[in-house]
Amino acid sequence: MIDTDVLIVGAGPTGLFCAHQLGIIGLKCEIVDNLDKIGGQCIELYPDKPIYDIPAIPECTGEELTNNLIEQIKPFNFNFHLSDRVQEMKNENEKWIVKTLKGKEFLTPNIVIAGGVGSFEPRKFPTKNCEKFEGKSILYSIKDKSIFKNKKVVIFGGGDSALDWAIELSNNSKISLVHRRDEFRGAPASVERLKELQNEKKLDVFTGYSIKDVIGNSSLESVEIKNEEGQSKKINADYVLGFFGLIMQLGPILDWGLNVDKKTIPVNTENFETNKKGIFAIGDICYYPGKLKLILSGFHEGALAARGCFKYARPDEKYRFEFTTSSKNVKDRLGVKE
Repeated sequence: MIDTDVLIVGAGPTGLFCAHQLGIIGLKCEIVDNLDKIGGQCIELYPDKPIYDIPAIPECTGEELTNNLIEQIKPFNFNFHLSDRVQEMKNENEKWIVKTLKGKEFLTPNIVIAGGVGSFEPRKFPTKNCEKFEGKSILYSIKDKSIFKNKKVVIFGGGDSALDWAIELSNNSKISLVHRRDEFRGAPASVERLKELQNEKKLDVFTGYSIKDVIGNSSLESVEIKNEEGQSKKINADYVLGFFGLIMQLGPILDWGLNVDKKTIPVNTENFETNKKGIFAIGDICYYPGKLKLILSGFHEGALAARGCFKYARPDEKYRFEFTTSSKNVKDRLGVKE
């Protein structure tokens, strides 16, 4: 059994920054995530997509943000338990005994749920033939945009992800964007830019169409689309991308006795503790009046949750707030030389 001050469930940006804040105040933590990599939705869904609302960083990608957060917590040598998820938990003698799917056990007074909106998977194409090409030429997220260079790519969707990638990949790929409605749900600026590229014949747009079938034997050759009148078209394709959003599954969290409401967990705003003593929730999965689903909000929530963990991890000590600029203890923990 692994004994630790805090168990963080979720290795996305919010969980990583919470880990940093725990390290700053001298607490140990272990981090569990059901993905096979660190970074959560940020690295899984948009590693190459620019992010513009991180304070003091005008622009960075999901991958760059993740790498910087990992670098930030290196001095603390925290352990990650990837491709695993928390299955069971019970409280004994003011501590939580936590078991994972892979059979690991943790003993901790604190659990911080930083798992975004739970385990998630993309909504997939309903067409049966798509299955044999999934993960190869039919994709639901982009990890390496360079594979699409000089290729024929058909993108399905009408939200920000579909529009952003259609615009981005049109620089060096032949793009066809297909959406089942005439109106797009993406940002107005992106819709305007899409129309400009269409007028300049730098990409093709098909509205009122949805997927009918994919064609190919050992490799994908084309995709067939149809409209409501039953008319169909074939588009040559090397890759097909689907951006239909995510199916959110809270999974075992529903069995933990938490006050779950509409797939979110209500918390107080003092320390982001849930209705269960010693269990905190931060990031997209938590709810409170005025909640904003932004990464920077998750950073704030993680900082306060870390301080909330201190009283359970060190019940005989009084937490004393210290600025990182002036505290010798903090600098020692970070390995900063005077």
